[in-house]
Amino acid sequence: MKALIYRGPGSKVLEDRPKPKIKDPGDAIVKMMKTTICGTDLHILKGDVPTCKPGRILGHEGVGVVDSLGPGVTSFRQGDKVLISCISACGICEYCRRGMYSHCTTGGWILGNEIDGTQAEYVRTPHADTSLYHIPEGADEEALVMLSDILPTGFECGVLNGKVAPGSSVAIVGSGPIGLAALLTAQFYSPAQIIVVDLDDNRLGLARQFGATCTINSGDDKAAEAVKALTGGRGVDTAIEAVGVPATFQLCEDIVAPGGVIANIGVHGKKVDLHLEWLWSQNIEITTRLVDTVSTPMLLKTVEAKKIDPRRLITHRFTLDHILDAYETFGHAADTRALKVIIAA
Repeated sequence: MKALIYRGPGSKVLEDRPKPKIKDPGDAIVKMMKTTICGTDLHILKGDVPTCKPGRILGHEGVGVVDSLGPGVTSFRQGDKVLISCISACGICEYCRRGMYSHCTTGGWILGNEIDGTQAEYVRTPHADTSLYHIPEGADEEALVMLSDILPTGFECGVLNGKVAPGSSVAIVGSGPIGLAALLTAQFYSPAQIIVVDLDDNRLGLARQFGATCTINSGDDKAAEAVKALTGGRGVDTAIEAVGVPATFQLCEDIVAPGGVIANIGVHGKKVDLHLEWLWSQNIEITTRLVDTVSTPMLLKTVEAKKIDPRRLITHRFTLDHILDAYETFGHAADTRALKVIIAA
């Protein structure tokens, strides 16, 4: 089968690999239909994720058809169309029982990281009963790819951790796919202000289309002043960091109001300064999280009911044979105006 292989920092190749086989009773082999590229894949290629070793098939998102099943799988049958969660969860360990599927002792974020992932013609998915979801009849498969990771990540790590509430003020720093996913799902809670900050005017324009009440281009280094001006000088109740670089976390520190929350989503490859010299007295909360995908069933229902349309995040489409072109497009989003790319296996 064709598969996208990580060869080490800065290096990837599309090559032939053997079709995966069942290893454990709870495994499923899924024939991929659609997958995508995540910002985390780019972090892997930068060398920011040491758990991902050279030789790994990348990818942790997608939809497909069940090809074969281990004897322990009871919820799925051969031929079922399924959504693959980016998080594999056994459902019975201590962390799973606490709803922290991302820290499952035999799962977590392993697809495309510690085991081979979804950017291939087939993928082996452990703990199939609790890590796959049936695709509703007639559902838009491309839209559902956004539910593998990006939508639950924006919602859980940004909106839920950020305690977004009716009438509150929210700033989302970064209007890439994750920031826009947080923007879409923040509107579940009717905040009074959703301010989106970015360097890219095109993405800021999309943020306004997606429901931002105001956007700020941070290229002049006056974004903090602009946010304060929009909030009567107090700052925002929730500052969501959706990039993963020191400057954007610093901005969140600058704009959070007393009693507010900084919700970090970004994957940080470098150390970040925490300015307790002025934050120590401000009653703020700082949260971190790897998505648990506990919200996936709810998000499936909202998409099925057309209450939210994640397909709006898709800008480019490729086939697996052209996945290197897809990476080039996704990795140069400022020039290509890419958000999410869909790759048909």
